[in-house]
Amino acid sequence: MTAAIQVDRLAKAFGGLRAVDEVSIAIPPGERRVLIGPNGAGKTTLFNCIAGTHRPTSGRVLMFGTDISQMPENRRTALGMGRTFQISNVCTDLTVLENLLLAVLGTDRRKWIVYRSTGAFPGLHDRVLAGLAKVGLADRADEPVKFLSYGERRQLELALALSSHPKVLLLDEPCAGLSPSERQKLFQTVSALPRDITLIMIEHDIDIALALADRVTVLHHGRVILDGTPDEVQSNAQVREVYFGHV
Repeated sequence: MTAAIQVDRLAKAFGGLRAVDEVSIAIPPGERRVLIGPNGAGKTTLFNCIAGTHRPTSGRVLMFGTDISQMPENRRTALGMGRTFQISNVCTDLTVLENLLLAVLGTDRRKWIVYRSTGAFPGLHDRVLAGLAKVGLADRADEPVKFLSYGERRQLELALALSSHPKVLLLDEPCAGLSPSERQKLFQTVSALPRDITLIMIEHDIDIALALADRVTVLHHGRVILDGTPDEVQSNAQVREVYFGHV
């Protein structure tokens, strides 16, 4: 089976700092893969090399067998990659519906016909409302985003990422800054995503990470120290040493 994402001996250096050092992982289609590790482990750098924010110093990233190592982010999106970011990034002066409307229009070839009203796109509003329903925001469609809670903004960001119908979805610390109830709600939303979407996620909440993951990749000093099931991660002495300083 061709991997949805294959990272082959990937390295990324910033001057003399080797943030990612010869990492190789293969993520099958439909898998939920979570990247964990202490601060400075190289998780975000690896994530950004997969997403296209960074170009690797050496090594390759393949998506369903296609080498995307040097592709810009927009081409990766066209191939079926979506992502969210650590910091909330939505248009706060627009409504929830208008934010997602712009994202959905961005996937339509007719988006450059600027003199058309949104009503000229058949089924557009139905698609947008369906997208909001998937993340539990259908009842907030007409609410300006600036009045949403931080957790609701994270839900909206997930809807924006899903608007391009990605085959591979990258979530960068989706639960960061959320209350326990908001984390649980987002966890349930992500858990319900269909298995035709391959999920790669960075998450510092270990309970969330282990509950969601099929497999977990543990990074330390830019290298993979364990690639295994949640049970294997929990029972591994080296992982406990890295996180807690003792076995």
